[in-house]
Amino acid sequence: MSLMLYTGAARVDAVKLGPKNVRNGKIEYRRQKTQRSGGVLVSVPIHPDLAEVLDRLPKDRPFLATQKGTMRSAGGLGNLMQRWTEDAKLPQCSAHGLRKACARRLAEAGATAHEIGAVTGHKTLALVQRYTEAAGREGMADSAIEKLIARPNGERDLANLPKRFVKSDTNPKQGKDNLL
Repeated sequence: MSLMLYTGAARVDAVKLGPKNVRNGKIEYRRQKTQRSGGVLVSVPIHPDLAEVLDRLPKDRPFLATQKGTMRSAGGLGNLMQRWTEDAKLPQCSAHGLRKACARRLAEAGATAHEIGAVTGHKTLALVQRYTEAAGREGMADSAIEKLIARPNGERDLANLPKRFVKSDTNPKQGKDNLL
């Protein structure tokens, strides 16, 4: 689980990762999902917590190998994860959830969407934004209001400056639609 949580690798990629993918303190691989276009190269620095886990694994097989030392299938990993999460009484969790958790944790740490995409190997930012849209929302709201409070223009008490925000001189619409 640490491998997927700290790399954001998809199941299909995670099962292929092993010591051969470690170069200069990074895990490097090409995403299978994007292989038609040459595969997006992912090069993720190894987090110290992940390094500690990887150091305890055999060096002659994939990180997520079966008990026989062979590469596990993506489906097999999914089934195993399902069993683990059920045993842990966390049936709502999944292997893909670890990928999302990686993206969310990066967002909460202040990583930009581009930085997160570089870790997860997404070609576009649309999914990165979907994974991370709720991350840090409260902190961002706090920051936004702090900026509003601190603005230097002296217009703090004015809700609507006529010359800047009103579109016409006519009366606003009457009725339920105009609650503001």
